[in-house]
Amino acid sequence: MADPSVSGPRVRTVPAGDTRVRLTCPECGFVAYENPKVVVGSVAVHDGRVLLCRRAIMPRAGCWTLPAGFLELGETAEEGALREAMEEAGARLVLEGILGVYSIAHIGQVQVIFRARLLNPLSIGPTEESSEVGLFGWEEIPWDYIAFPSVRWALGHWRESAGAASWPARGTPRPA
Repeated sequence: MADPSVSGPRVRTVPAGDTRVRLTCPECGFVAYENPKVVVGSVAVHDGRVLLCRRAIMPRAGCWTLPAGFLELGETAEEGALREAMEEAGARLVLEGILGVYSIAHIGQVQVIFRARLLNPLSIGPTEESSEVGLFGWEEIPWDYIAFPSVRWALGHWRESAGAASWPARGTPRPA
């Protein structure tokens, strides 16, 4: 008989009818599916200048990023993007639509990035998560200190859609 103090998903195996190794419980057959995390954020703009945050936290502390972070249970992607902008930059935004959806399989993330308008540039400032925030024209963006490849992708996609009344959501760029 199995030890009742040791239970739950703890064995990695391919469950019947599946094609991937999963964490399972040998007693009851429960499968603990491990799925990607969803990150939400925005390319927020005021007068043609993009809001960027200098990270005060790891990973990539000291580098610049978009206001973005993990979606919380019970919130929509839109609510999460608005919350992240407030938490990381004190920014209130109006979301204009999805700019891109980036799948980053090697770290288990799907990033949903919105195009947004910053309501009040005087309200932005550092937070516990950002040591510095600022609005940058395209030529002023600190490209050598951008935290993540997806930030570059989103900024490029924003530039391609700037001024457009509508735009197709972009995906993860494929290597050349």
